[in-house]
Amino acid sequence: MKILKAITLAVGELEQPVVTSYQLGLIVFGLYKTKSYKGEAINIQKTHAEAAIYNKISRQLQDEGILTMYKGLPAKSVFSLLGRSHDSVEDIVCTVDPFGYISHLSAMEYHGLTNRMPSKLFMSSPAPKKWTEFAKDKMGKDLDEDIDIYLQNGLPVLRRTKLEKVNRKEIHRYSSVHLGAYKNIKGRSMRVSTIGRTFLDMLRNPELCGGINHVLEIYENHAESYLKLIINEVNLHGAPIDKVRAGYIMDERLKMNFDELNEWVKQAQRGGSRKLDASSEYESRWSEKWCLSLNVIESV
Repeated sequence: MKILKAITLAVGELEQPVVTSYQLGLIVFGLYKTKSYKGEAINIQKTHAEAAIYNKISRQLQDEGILTMYKGLPAKSVFSLLGRSHDSVEDIVCTVDPFGYISHLSAMEYHGLTNRMPSKLFMSSPAPKKWTEFAKDKMGKDLDEDIDIYLQNGLPVLRRTKLEKVNRKEIHRYSSVHLGAYKNIKGRSMRVSTIGRTFLDMLRNPELCGGINHVLEIYENHAESYLKLIINEVNLHGAPIDKVRAGYIMDERLKMNFDELNEWVKQAQRGGSRKLDASSEYESRWSEKWCLSLNVIESV
């Protein structure tokens, strides 16, 4: 079998909307190492693929129309696949950023918590420095003992692609110190924050979730249905201020009663300047029990 045919077949097996240069590099490197595809020998002599070989194969695949430079991104390291229907922006960004996932208002829409249609796509991803650390770890796992040879031969590395617009859809990529809790969507490349984490994100960044009034509306309409998931997420990953905000909303606003409230209220700090809406200015209106500034303009 010729190497170009083997690579074409291997690329065709990818169940994703686009392929990155790093993913193509892994395929090329792997086939040159094993010199076979599904048990059939590949006619190549070189011990390992090199940058020149990768570049030649990449050009050939593009000349044959098997790959085309993906036009929905400014990056020159993402390719469309022949015959592959154009998938959603969500699937594309989660393919290009292996550590990112759909979050905030976009996750709220996916989970059916809001009827708003976000004009931009909200996703979460590690900050650049942390992202680079994750990329280094992933390459180590992908290539194992071959990592040094791969790098020495100048093959494509896993890099953080700039994601500002994809297919004219504006992308808001949010970086947080908190590692996300997400789930993989079956049959898709998309990843999305879990329902529990989505409710926690609403407390932390209401400005990315339609605003604090919309967040309060979502809690009012859906918190009871997902109460166990919210409690578990806040208990496991919530900071003290997250517990105070969740406690105030479900205790004083929604009049709920559950055991965890007794623990959460212990996180209230008298004499502090904590705010219900983290994105707005402090207001003197106050919850005595939860020691929280109620800096919300109530809807009429």
